Amino acid sequence: MQAIDIYTHIFPDKFYAELTKASPKLGNIGARLRGIPPLFDLDVRFRAMDKIGADYQQIISLPNPPLEDIATADVARHLASVANDAMADLCDRHKDRFPGFAAAISMHDIETAVQEIDRAVLKLGARGIQIFTNVAGKPLDLPEYEPIFAAMAKHDLPIWLHPARTSDMTDYASESKSRYEMWWCFGWPYETSVAMSRLVFCGLYDRYPKLNIITHHCGGMIPYYDGRVGPGLDVLGGRTTDEDYSKVLPSLKRPHLDYFHNFYGDTAMFGARTGLLTGLEFFGPEHVVFSTDAPLGPIAETIKAVESLGLAKDDLAKVMAGNARRLLKL
Repeated sequence: MQAIDIYTHIFPDKFYAELTKASPKLGNIGARLRGIPPLFDLDVRFRAMDKIGADYQQIISLPNPPLEDIATADVARHLASVANDAMADLCDRHKDRFPGFAAAISMHDIETAVQEIDRAVLKLGARGIQIFTNVAGKPLDLPEYEPIFAAMAKHDLPIWLHPARTSDMTDYASESKSRYEMWWCFGWPYETSVAMSRLVFCGLYDRYPKLNIITHHCGGMIPYYDGRVGPGLDVLGGRTTDEDYSKVLPSLKRPHLDYFHNFYGDTAMFGARTGLLTGLEFFGPEHVVFSTDAPLGPIAETIKAVESLGLAKDDLAKVMAGNARRLLKL
């Protein structure tokens, strides 16, 4: 069966060269990423792909960190352009491996970000864009970021939503940083869930009802807390005394929980099966896309987990490749 791995990461050499030259904030992140050979060594990557089979393909995108976190506006804009040129070249040279890529943008400057979206989609063949759950600490539902969502609605291509959080976001007020990598293990699903919720409550889907957003790691916490998200927030504002939320829910055209089903969840759950069951039940097989997070997550184990769910043949085909082909217009 064909498998289109919709969320995989790559670190093109040209991009890395520009990144290390241009970004003094990179620190040891670049060195750590370069310690994962399949991110940049195509021979290693292709050998891993060959073990899966000829019907396995990858949609590529940059890995964490967000460009906004490590570069000034001018530098981040340049890095996004370099990255998109490099990924487009990889897709052109290896069409059988990489049928498409999610373009990088810098949201420091929205006007030039929209220009880069248009260039990446119309000239380079990008199948969508990747953004992060916050922009250097600023929430995505701010009006200044609306043109990004409008641009993707116009192109009718998806947005990959990647979590972003570091150890600087503490677990306890008494500490200076998050310990034991809880900022990643639990912080990233929390980041995803909050970003999704803010986009729902700001009315984004009412303004762009056909907008498609792919959430990494199967929608963060949302599928597992649908009771808290749905009926639990029916009384939105009842727990808050210093801000008036009474007009939020009445301003939406549908019950608020309905909008969360508009999102897509991916199967990048590190090969675990339990979470996939909940995610599939919440989003439905039409809104789940196959992903492994390769090479940062396991490929074979993820395929095994998906196949163990006992999906009907047609539904399995949708998850493994059909939904990706439809979303990305492959």
